[in-house]
Amino acid sequence: MSENFLSQEEIDALLGKKSKVDECIIGDVEKDIIGEVGNISMSTAATTMSSIINHKVLITTPRVSCVPFRQIIEECSIPKVVAGIQFKQGLMGNNLLMMDVPDASIIADLMMGGDGSSKSDVLTELEMSAVAEAMNQMIGSASTAMATMLGRPIDIFPPDVSLWDKSENIKYDNIDPDKHICRIAFDLDVEGLIQSEIMQIFDIDTVDEIAKIMMSGGSQSVDEVVEPQSQIVEEPKHVAPKIEPQQEKVIVQKPVFDTLTPNREDKKSPRNLDLILDVPLEFSVVLGKTKKTIKDILSLGNGSVVELDKLADEPLEIYVNGKLIAQGEVVVINENFGIRITNILSKEQRVQNLK
Repeated sequence: MSENFLSQEEIDALLGKKSKVDECIIGDVEKDIIGEVGNISMSTAATTMSSIINHKVLITTPRVSCVPFRQIIEECSIPKVVAGIQFKQGLMGNNLLMMDVPDASIIADLMMGGDGSSKSDVLTELEMSAVAEAMNQMIGSASTAMATMLGRPIDIFPPDVSLWDKSENIKYDNIDPDKHICRIAFDLDVEGLIQSEIMQIFDIDTVDEIAKIMMSGGSQSVDEVVEPQSQIVEEPKHVAPKIEPQQEKVIVQKPVFDTLTPNREDKKSPRNLDLILDVPLEFSVVLGKTKKTIKDILSLGNGSVVELDKLADEPLEIYVNGKLIAQGEVVVINENFGIRITNILSKEQRVQNLK
């Protein structure tokens, strides 16, 4: 006599219980919508990254799938840089942006003036800050693109950028591991330096809300569209006609001005300049200016020479409270540096510098 045993899933089905992992409840239409939203928002984010690292960034057509969040964690190749985004206004739910650490190290190197050849599985604190800033700007531009598509303002809390470098660090408290999420995967290409995959993750509630907004016209959600209709039904059938107020006749008259006469006041009248003679002003002299990358600044040390944009015989600029007023040359007085004024700007030039 053979015995047949039921599995736990079959027992739960007979008892009317759900399995440990709920089935994905979004359909093909919702997948198409969220794929298009992700495509446009990430294309905008790619444009932002391109301007940051000064290299062309391309992403492919998105691949949308609905899987348990636990599967994302189990399949996640570490180390990874993860930016967690929580919507503050316009949408509800959470969003994740995931990037491999070796790719993040190349982006950090490009941001600090390198050529992108420095690829590493470990990020320094400075490189992590650079990548966090890049992801922050990417997410900001992506949110702006989503707001334009959905026709409503979208605000997010500051992204929480973390490093998943160990198995015990792979976690995210805002999403239940057994809950299904929507994964949007893109192939990322940065001029031959990076050929990898970047993922954008939405929870199901966010996907449902975006789909409702897009299918209802974009500017209002389904609940907002239904509400005005109930207000129209409650209006009374008989409405008293509006009585238009009678317009009063406007009398137009020609203006009369007094005759202008020359000012007969004494030209030697006292001025109130004495009241502000003791007001302190900041007097500064600029030797020259230059622009350096973060990499160049970090390489400076004792004895380093920084070349300025001024020639040796070129006059120096003299500023008062940040406004250019004169030019001069350096002199030495009793072992102290000084400035000899060689040219004072005219009133017209000083007015133009105030703009």
